[in-house]
Amino acid sequence: MPAANRQHPLITLQEPEPGVACLTMAHDDKRNALSAAMLGEISAALRQLEAGGVRALILRARPGTAVWSAGHSLDELDSTGHDPLDWQDPLRRSVREIEHFPAPVIALIEGTVWGGACELAFACDLIVATPQTTFAATPARLGVPYNPSGLQTFLNAAHLRIAMEMLFTAQPIEAARLAQYGIINRVVEADRIEPVCLELARCIAANAPLSVAVMKEQLRTLANAQAMVPVDFERIQWLRRQAYSSQDYSEGMHAIREHRQPHFRGQ
Repeated sequence: MPAANRQHPLITLQEPEPGVACLTMAHDDKRNALSAAMLGEISAALRQLEAGGVRALILRARPGTAVWSAGHSLDELDSTGHDPLDWQDPLRRSVREIEHFPAPVIALIEGTVWGGACELAFACDLIVATPQTTFAATPARLGVPYNPSGLQTFLNAAHLRIAMEMLFTAQPIEAARLAQYGIINRVVEADRIEPVCLELARCIAANAPLSVAVMKEQLRTLANAQAMVPVDFERIQWLRRQAYSSQDYSEGMHAIREHRQPHFRGQ
């Protein structure tokens, strides 16, 4: 793709051809950790692209990267007993913005995907990955109680039992296996992944943008149409408060900052 025609400190933004844009996460020093600063730049870029009428967007890391994203910036997770992933958390906002972005978003994934970056990828409309790509959903390693909207993103992308395996084990799952379950659209060798994604974007951009935007919103709304009675929501929130005010949550936060394995006690 051609050189970026707009640049930000932590991302680059390209428009390789009319109607198609490519947003590249470029904070290599932090392995594209999803900090508030990076997510803020992504949000600003999405607003800019929407105003410009882009018809298809590719979200990627730099070519050849070993880590697509290391996930939520752990330095920014609250460790004082407050909800670490509340409604206004920057990652929560970015996921909603991608889901509500009127043009389809294609995740081009080389390298490993960790933690909250799995949700960022699953929020995209199409996912194309290399055979070497793995996904690891790791909140259980940290004692983090994931929130209901984040889990809904997983359920919209993955079968319940696959989501459970990912979240309960926190172990990496390879792209080829996820493709078998329809969670990933295509697995493509690294030397072909860019032209494949560009061709997908080109096909989308050639179609009627209002039709595509309406169908994207309808599909998103229908996928989220799962009723929850108030008492169940209140119980979930109570359970989450128990988890993020627990000793285990504090231990998980301390362990990651001290670069050691946590010792969870279920307390």
